[in-house]
Amino acid sequence: MSGRRAAAGYRAKVIAVVASLLAALLYAIASVLQHRSAVAAPVRHSMRPGLLAHLAVQPVWLAGIAADGLAFVMQFIALGHGPLVVVQPLLVTGLLFALPLGAVVSGGRVHGGELWAAGAVVVGLALLLGAANPGTGRQDMAPISWLILGLATLVPVGILCLAAGRWRGARPALLATAAGVVYGLTAALAKTSAHLLGRGVGHFAGSWQPWALIPGGILGMVLCQSAFQAGTLKASLPLLTAVDPLVSIVIGIVAFHEQVSQHPLGVALEISAGAVLVLGVLALGRSPLIALDDEGPASEGVAAGAGQTPGSERSAHGGHR
Repeated sequence: MSGRRAAAGYRAKVIAVVASLLAALLYAIASVLQHRSAVAAPVRHSMRPGLLAHLAVQPVWLAGIAADGLAFVMQFIALGHGPLVVVQPLLVTGLLFALPLGAVVSGGRVHGGELWAAGAVVVGLALLLGAANPGTGRQDMAPISWLILGLATLVPVGILCLAAGRWRGARPALLATAAGVVYGLTAALAKTSAHLLGRGVGHFAGSWQPWALIPGGILGMVLCQSAFQAGTLKASLPLLTAVDPLVSIVIGIVAFHEQVSQHPLGVALEISAGAVLVLGVLALGRSPLIALDDEGPASEGVAAGAGQTPGSERSAHGGHR
């Protein structure tokens, strides 16, 4: 019996890892397509559902949404087989997929600094998961815990959005951070929803968590597209990519009781590995191969917070979540 249980656990881990990597690749493709459409949208739609209505008639953006949808299916499968502490950090590998994708599309070369940044992401991720050795934890939590989690995530998101409305120069970074926090919350909802679906369609449809994914997903998408629209991809992508797994790790440990190493040396290694991972993400997310931006007047206007509509010729290459 213990052998079967161990084999089942191993299969679940493999499925979680493979599905996470596929999700990362699809999210990278989605960000390429979505950013190209979002930067050309009128500024008046920023941080409003009207932005989605405008983008919904753009074929390139719709292709990005299709890739996004497939990516979420893979992420949903991964969360149904593995803990948040494993799945969400693995999505960071979208940047690693985006690097050669950017080189192919732009005809550019991967330079030494980008290889070092990619290496930092790989090493940091491997050390983090190896040192933490996370356990599965629980699949759901009490209603009061969900309420606390909602307040702990949505209140900061509201503050970040207010700040983005006041400080336009920092708008891409602030909105990307807010989107990353929301994606951490929706990942928690997706984890529980996957567990409920495993118990049967009735449990899934009769629970509130799957339905909460809808407004949560819309909010995250509006914030993400607004961050893309507000400036260059390198101003938003690094933070978006780094904040999501960090928030998810905290939620996994605190809310879902996903066990990680508590040994002092293990904790020190986890913190160090996390720092290396974040530094690699921030450096890689600013690579010209991942964030290709024309330095025209529109770009300068956005960077200065002038509120001008970005030029439609701007393109970018990257991944998110």
